[in-house]
Amino acid sequence: MTKPREAFDASGAQTVLISPQKDKVQGWNHFDKGDEFSVDLPLDSANPNDYDALVLPGGVANPDQLRTNPKAVQFVKSFFAAGKPVAAICHGLWTLIEAEVVKGRTLTSWPSLQTDLKNAGANWVDREVVVDNGLITSRNPDDIPAFINKAIEEFAEGKHEQQRRSA
Repeated sequence: MTKPREAFDASGAQTVLISPQKDKVQGWNHFDKGDEFSVDLPLDSANPNDYDALVLPGGVANPDQLRTNPKAVQFVKSFFAAGKPVAAICHGLWTLIEAEVVKGRTLTSWPSLQTDLKNAGANWVDREVVVDNGLITSRNPDDIPAFINKAIEEFAEGKHEQQRRSA
């Protein structure tokens, strides 16, 4: 989460860390605790209409918590309904599966999600970054540079009408 946020900020974006937790979010390096991040805005107070794009975190623990939170799932769905770009890396795609927005989409993820994504109707490919009409996906931390570059490009393009087809 650190490198993408720094890159988005450096590109001129105004990033906001939104979370179901109200104070801090624990980052992870695989199964070891990583950095903690201050929450800018609790999910309960966030309005998706106030944002131009969404980035879903990778790792295992945080995406697992997000996909079981109905408010988080609805928040994600609203970005697709509005045609706004969404970027997800690693296990971040779990929330996309739960939001039922991957059917008919070509994307990539951590390899262990391949079967889940195919069962949800997605076309899974093994590439460092995949863009499908405003949906940017990557596999793992090694892909972060390509993920960042494509996300910045797609965010600059703005809304993607084809994104709505998944909503």
